[in-house]
Amino acid sequence: MAGDDKTEKSQKADKERPRVPLPIGYRQGIITAVTVLLGFSLVFLRFWSFELPGRWTISAVIAAGVAALSIVFQMVTLWRSLQLEDDDVTEYKKTLRWFLWSAILLLASLACSYASFLQVVKW
Repeated sequence: MAGDDKTEKSQKADKERPRVPLPIGYRQGIITAVTVLLGFSLVFLRFWSFELPGRWTISAVIAAGVAALSIVFQMVTLWRSLQLEDDDVTEYKKTLRWFLWSAILLLASLACSYASFLQVVKW
């Protein structure tokens, strides 16, 4: 039951920690950044999946899948940023990590789609 003691201690520490609100404008900034990136991601995925001529390759499917996963991460980020709890600094930092990973996945998708389009990879 030592694990229960650690859990109780961490819960007490969270309750005792004073709430630190975000400076004015931070939440609006992250919401704007997420929606801009989400809009680009949706347009890119539409173009890559439906409008680009040619056959589907394994690398094209991987690029589309990673882009779709990035969009899911962006939607989670947007949902988290719209929650009241996200006005707290610790929650905001978690939301920023979701946003960072969504951007990394989007960049990986763009790199994979570029390599697929140039036929750098043959699969």
